[in-house]
Amino acid sequence: MSASLGRVRARLLSLLPGRADLAEIRRDPRRDLLAGLTVAIVALPLALGFGVSSGLGAEAGLATAVIAGAVAAVFGGSNLQVSGPTGAMTVVLVPIVGQYGPGGVLTVGLMAGVMLVGLAALRAGKYMQYVPAPVVEGFTLGIACVIGLQQIPNALGVPKPEGDRVLVVTWRAVEEFAKAPNWTAASLAVAVAAVMLTGARWRPTVPFSIVAVVAATVVAELAHLDAAKPIGDLPSGLSLPSLSFLDPGSLGTLLAPAVAVAALAALESLLSASVADGMTVGQKHDPDRELFGQGLANIAAPLFGGVPATGAIARTAVNVRTGASSRLASLTHAAVLAVIVFAAAPLVSRIPLAALAGVLLATAIRMVEVGSLKAMAKATRSDALVLVLTAAATLALDLVYAVIIGLVVAGALALRAVARQARFEQMPLDRGDHSAEEHALLAEHIVAYRIDGPLFFAAAHRFLLELTEVADVRVVILRMSRVSTMDATGALVLKDVVEKLDRRGIAVMISGIRPGQRQVLDSVGVLGPLRLAGREYATTPEAIQGAHAHLERTGVLTTAPTRPPTATPTLTRPPMSAADEEPAR
Repeated sequence: MSASLGRVRARLLSLLPGRADLAEIRRDPRRDLLAGLTVAIVALPLALGFGVSSGLGAEAGLATAVIAGAVAAVFGGSNLQVSGPTGAMTVVLVPIVGQYGPGGVLTVGLMAGVMLVGLAALRAGKYMQYVPAPVVEGFTLGIACVIGLQQIPNALGVPKPEGDRVLVVTWRAVEEFAKAPNWTAASLAVAVAAVMLTGARWRPTVPFSIVAVVAATVVAELAHLDAAKPIGDLPSGLSLPSLSFLDPGSLGTLLAPAVAVAALAALESLLSASVADGMTVGQKHDPDRELFGQGLANIAAPLFGGVPATGAIARTAVNVRTGASSRLASLTHAAVLAVIVFAAAPLVSRIPLAALAGVLLATAIRMVEVGSLKAMAKATRSDALVLVLTAAATLALDLVYAVIIGLVVAGALALRAVARQARFEQMPLDRGDHSAEEHALLAEHIVAYRIDGPLFFAAAHRFLLELTEVADVRVVILRMSRVSTMDATGALVLKDVVEKLDRRGIAVMISGIRPGQRQVLDSVGVLGPLRLAGREYATTPEAIQGAHAHLERTGVLTTAPTRPPTATPTLTRPPMSAADEEPAR
């Protein structure tokens, strides 16, 4: 009992912040503070917009960005992750609000948070390592495209058109701009993006996003650019709604939505953390701690009227690109948002939306690692295909479908590659103690095949097709010592082969079965009949001797009557039947 409690205690301690996190925070606080300030400026309109889109209002989005952002920053497993409300989560929440109201969203957030903590305790985060690199790269490329396209309406200074698909919304925004061009907004967006991209090459340590946004705001104010639409009025504080969770009797009906929210939060957060690692050198997140931190964040946010949160790829990318090196940056982002909400709302409300669109356009461009994409595309055709499909699905569908499609295609191509490694080839018989004449005669009646690699469902039927078309021999020896793995399908196909050859009068001998393969062969009934017939052998030479004895018993090979009894038996050809005279197919 004490040992179990000790393991539980050690597990919980491994999920909590440690001294190493504090040491990271002290390394370069100036850069982290500047990065956090930049992320807060970018996150503010996103938090407001996603709060409104979810159906709980702007205050809910702000509460999520502040509370979930701070909790996940402290307890999460990534030094660079920035958490808050996201577009992908909003899509999941809208139908919950419609069916259960705000109380349903708050309850689902709590349930999802508990589930995420449970996943962390079960060490489920490690399974993220099985997501192939082309899926992550394709996801990053697709998200970069989505982020960039989402900014087109604000960058062009047109109202956001109706629609759920980013491509459709972007096209309609371009059509609206063509009818009545707003060159002021477009110029501001392009100028801010250009300053950020150029400045990052010139002085990477300078927060040019802040410089560009402040300059754009000052220009818009001094020049009275009415076409540069500002963010608009913000709440002067977090006027939180009265918390109204659903009663425990409704938890059963909310289980499915809570599972969906927890799955999306885990997937998006871990993918975002992986992308952040890929954008830096020397950073590596702890997936279980990240799940734990996101779980606590989703438990805390609903208590303050917030919606479910995840790691946010756009804000995380801004955090990385502006020089963040520790979780102090994401903590600063949450603190700055809290200060803005309570103290500086009137000032922030004057920032032109086009300027913020330029910040995100530049961020989207800088998210795309051209070198990594070229390397991945040149690696193999399979990697290139998975990357393109994942990116296209992210752009045309959504994050969850994109990752599922990427994993399914990557898994299918991997199985195809593994199946091609399985080789099935005829091997020459060992001469052993036989003379040249005896060996030649044995070779006419015995054929040996060696199976290399995996014998599983993806390769088994090709093996069946090739083996059942062997020439008209009397004995087939299957050398199994090099079979790396075998599943039930492979074992069933092997059983089918034995039965089909037996009906043709061809005896099957098996040699070199590995201990790990016996269970699956016994479970489908392959080895039992072979053992009874004495056709299972430890080595191939023993199988050849057994085949020799079988041919003598069946009269295919006989001793010559002219030899003295003490002479060594020699093999003679038996009279050929009409079937023997038919050409082999």
